[in-house]
Amino acid sequence: MTEPARDLLNHLVIDNERFAYVDLHKMLSPAQVAKLPYSIRILLENVARCSPQALPSVLARAIGQGPNCEVPFQPNRLMFHDTTCLPALADFACMRDVVAELGGDPKAMNPLIPAVLTIDHSVIVERYAEADAVEQNLDIDFRRNSERYRFIKWAQKSLDNFGVIPPGTGIIHQMNMEALAQVVWETPMENGQRMLHPDDMVATDSHTPMINAIGVLGWGVGGLEGQAAMVGEPVPISFPQVIGIRVSNRMRPGVTATDLSLHVAEILRKRSVVGKFVEFFGPGLSTLSWAARGTVSNMAPEYGATVVFFPFDTETLSYLELSGRSPALRKKVVSYMSAQPLWRRDDLAEPQFDELIELDLADIEPSVAGPHQPHQRQSLANAAASFRNEVMGGKNLIAGPAEQHFFEPSFHQPITHGAVVMAAITSCTNTANPSQMIQAGLLARKARELGLKRKPWVKTSLSPGSQVVADYLAEARLLEDFSALGFDLAGFGCMTCIGNSGKLEEHVEVFADQGLKGVVVLSGNRNFEGRVNPKVPAGYLASPALCVAYAIAGTIDIDLESQPLGQSHNGEPVYLRDLMPSDTEVAAQVIKVVKPEFFQQRLATVWDGTHHWQALSAEGSVQFPWSPDSTYLRRPEYLAGIKAEPNTSLAISGARILMVLGDNITTDHISPAGAIPAKSLAGQWLLERGEDPQDLNQYSTRRSNHEVMLRGAFTNKTVKNLLLGDEQPGQGGWAWNADHSECLPLYQASKSYTDRQTSMVMFAGINYGAGSSRDWAAKAQALLGVKAVVARSIERIHRSNLIGMGVIPLQFKPGMSVEDLQLQGTERLDFLGLDDLAVGDNSVTLIIHRTTGDLQHVELAVRIDSLQEIRYLINGGVLPFVIRKVVARTRH
Repeated sequence: MTEPARDLLNHLVIDNERFAYVDLHKMLSPAQVAKLPYSIRILLENVARCSPQALPSVLARAIGQGPNCEVPFQPNRLMFHDTTCLPALADFACMRDVVAELGGDPKAMNPLIPAVLTIDHSVIVERYAEADAVEQNLDIDFRRNSERYRFIKWAQKSLDNFGVIPPGTGIIHQMNMEALAQVVWETPMENGQRMLHPDDMVATDSHTPMINAIGVLGWGVGGLEGQAAMVGEPVPISFPQVIGIRVSNRMRPGVTATDLSLHVAEILRKRSVVGKFVEFFGPGLSTLSWAARGTVSNMAPEYGATVVFFPFDTETLSYLELSGRSPALRKKVVSYMSAQPLWRRDDLAEPQFDELIELDLADIEPSVAGPHQPHQRQSLANAAASFRNEVMGGKNLIAGPAEQHFFEPSFHQPITHGAVVMAAITSCTNTANPSQMIQAGLLARKARELGLKRKPWVKTSLSPGSQVVADYLAEARLLEDFSALGFDLAGFGCMTCIGNSGKLEEHVEVFADQGLKGVVVLSGNRNFEGRVNPKVPAGYLASPALCVAYAIAGTIDIDLESQPLGQSHNGEPVYLRDLMPSDTEVAAQVIKVVKPEFFQQRLATVWDGTHHWQALSAEGSVQFPWSPDSTYLRRPEYLAGIKAEPNTSLAISGARILMVLGDNITTDHISPAGAIPAKSLAGQWLLERGEDPQDLNQYSTRRSNHEVMLRGAFTNKTVKNLLLGDEQPGQGGWAWNADHSECLPLYQASKSYTDRQTSMVMFAGINYGAGSSRDWAAKAQALLGVKAVVARSIERIHRSNLIGMGVIPLQFKPGMSVEDLQLQGTERLDFLGLDDLAVGDNSVTLIIHRTTGDLQHVELAVRIDSLQEIRYLINGGVLPFVIRKVVARTRH
């Protein structure tokens, strides 16, 4: 790594050890630094330390004396979860093969920065409301995924700089906060000294900004960007605008961090914050706990912000002590943050921001968000009306016809539309918050004392983000109270929130097939239609305590503030206010049971795993022994046939149109997700190879098998190829074959083109590639044979991932759209100007050859942010570029 200029360095002595650091005050005057948002100060330090050649332009932009520019961010560490890491590891194993085949040293292919995989995205809520649900779900998880997990163990033993947090330990974001984040990091220098600098990182999950809560700068990237960072490539971003949220007053009693986060999501969604940083400041900030900050920061992707940053302050330092960080680390943090202008204090001048939002904490009210979007905040009184209006089209939930009522056998009563069929206290957003978890447990205790139970049609589950949560809940004896209402521990992973919710109650599954419009209430961060469960059309985000309350009520058709949840064992009506503990009760329990020793004990075993993990056997080796019979792990096809030298031209000629898509086609539409249907092309491929129909598993578990992923690409039922009009034969992606004689599922159609070595092009509308399932969205298009995408706008990370796969992201000029071209699918396309691309804005001419003999010339735009992006395109993507670089360095 490039080292910073000597004139920017200063030194600290801590416990008789001398450390170097990049001094921000040697770049700018104290007055200039004081005006900068804290997140920008950390960004400047990163550039000065890692990419000093870019510092002049970045510095000029930071103080308003230069134009917009690219920031080559170099994270000091990287995190993956198993959905994104398996493909990355498969790529690494294959890159070692290709390096060896081209005459280089395969042992040289290793992560260049510390990379940690947290296995948290595979476990499913199969068993629940049972004392041993955690163990049973892990049994199922390892039965289905043992091959994948053995491969991860191979990587753990074979790659340097790579660590694994095993299944059943915790989720990526909570492990990041509790175990891995240092706030201040150490890096060796070439002269043998140690350098101190801010802990800054990226991870392949869009909710990575949760770590911003404790003063660590980090954000989510796509899998390909993560792979590039892992091999030492920068993660480039445009210099960000920063929105400041000035916080005043404090939240009223009974108002939770969930309510705050939903309020922030609502106000920021109304603004244009995509690609921007958000930073909190102001006199009210000291009233927000580290846990409340984490809940707010976690929601960043729900309104599109790259970062939601809380500067380091005394609250952060208190968290480092609570979470068991060593005294030596805390001393370094105090010394470094004091020497640098990175410690936020109330008596310091407030930074200046590009935009300013005033937030009075006293205005926040108890809320939920739904029925389909995280920013659809509803007061508790309005939740029922939002369901009626958004899901039922304004109709009453009980409208009269017999089909509106579904017979509940256990209680001999009908349930109707709006029934809460799932209530899940689930990992990501809120389970890292002790106050909210204890609040929910105390509510469950009071409900239990009064004889209240969950309704029998509600599937309940408790899946915390770390084992520490279970430790302090057990210490408070609250796990027994959760269990009494069906909220037994189900696992430690991203379960319900990402769609690993399992099946509904058996009879409710039948009702859903008959048309029941049910509701899921969850303490997560996403509630898109069908995300949690394909048979449940509506979802409401809520605090853990409200998840328990709605499980008792059994319906969204209730005003929790004014209507009773149920009746006590004495027949008396019980209201939410009767059950909700006071803030004083909650705080007393938090102080009593949330102990540093719990964090320390779990940190000591964070790499060990359960007996399931320890029983898995895997041998390390330089190159991975691929099995031709594997249905989980296949040598990646897109790294086949790489030559020692790249192509000399980017020219595209004679291309054909694969699909024309509309607006807002997200990566979740492109990259397959959810369970693999037996009747799908992917399911048929697996069944033909002897897989049990019960264990076809999720697409997310087979992301290291391109045969499955390609057959599943664009199969989301809402995808519509506009070239087909109303003649599309089925749901999901379909396209004309190369002869334009037959309409086929997309995978089969694309194969007819690739068999003829014909390039393909995708067309789309605005916001192409938004969403969270990013890496395979770009990989799928490249492997299908797509050489370019032409859209009205392309989301930032997807654009970067397309380039990372060697696919050229082109955009229509303002005022032009694909509808203007009146494409039929029989046209042939040439692109002129691709070999003249330079950093900045470029024009490319599309020539459309119609079957009539007519030609049409269309001017398109392509933005290139760096010379590195041109290198990636010429090399056919970032991985071939890295392979050639390693070969050149190690070939004998």
